[in-house]
Amino acid sequence: MKPIFFLLLAAALPASAGLEMFTDGPVIKGYGKHATITPTLAPPKDFVAKVAFDAGSADHQQPLNRQFDTVARFLNMHAASGVERNYIQPALVVHGKAVFDLLKAKPYQQRFDQANPNQPLVNALIAADVPIIVCGQSAAYLDINAEDLLPGVQLALSAMTAHRILAQQGYSTNPF
Repeated sequence: MKPIFFLLLAAALPASAGLEMFTDGPVIKGYGKHATITPTLAPPKDFVAKVAFDAGSADHQQPLNRQFDTVARFLNMHAASGVERNYIQPALVVHGKAVFDLLKAKPYQQRFDQANPNQPLVNALIAADVPIIVCGQSAAYLDINAEDLLPGVQLALSAMTAHRILAQQGYSTNPF
């Protein structure tokens, strides 16, 4: 009886409750939608957010890699909350099939018969000085060369190596 109650409750909830509260920007326009809130646990004035994000999956049926958009959301929500931009320092480590989402136009078109929908977001992240680092092992396995990657994307020996380098530079790893 309990599972039926929860199903009925879930069906009664509106599908877009609160979505109108979410906006993009101010750092990455068009991406990284977030809600403006007044937190009870606010970042202190000297808050430095050096956070490494990990992207290892891709769904080429979706228009955008959600893991990449999470980095834009991280930048946008902190900037919108008053954290100075120089204190917000995300990095993105990409491995597995997510590496495809960092391909230049021609290699992406050849593999997926469409334009790379992630290219504008990746370009915006790179323009915002977000390091985007590709796992060299994944790239080799997927037959991707450094020349196939969008300008500004870095190639590491492996994702494991990239995360270790970032950890030594003071980055924590985002748990989700």
